[in-house]
Amino acid sequence: MSTPALDSAPFDPHAFPADLVAAQRQATELYAALRTHQATLPWSREPHDGWPEETERGRAHPGRPASPGWSDAQANEFDRLLDELRTATAQVQCHPWWERCAAERAPKARAWSPPARPSRTPKALSLSAGVT
Repeated sequence: MSTPALDSAPFDPHAFPADLVAAQRQATELYAALRTHQATLPWSREPHDGWPEETERGRAHPGRPASPGWSDAQANEFDRLLDELRTATAQVQCHPWWERCAAERAPKARAWSPPARPSRTPKALSLSAGVT
């Protein structure tokens, strides 16, 4: 297996490839569709009797109304959207551009050192040190 040659152009961390941008847009649209679908669903996937609101030691614990559960169509749509979202996010996260990004930035990151921190001596102590 051979490693593809890196482009000779200087690396620009903000110049994302078109296919990566398209995959990110698809993931964003799928996430929005999933959230919109979730907003229409009952709180429990399976039928559930719910529970009453309670106050215990002064703290309110909100109850839940009974839930009829999701229909087969609702569950299938949720599962389909979630599977497509997982596939789209895997395409974004495993895109080959990230390897170049890491390879181009790693030497600079290793060479970088944090700026010197200011003295931690409290101001009051440093002022009183000169007074006798």
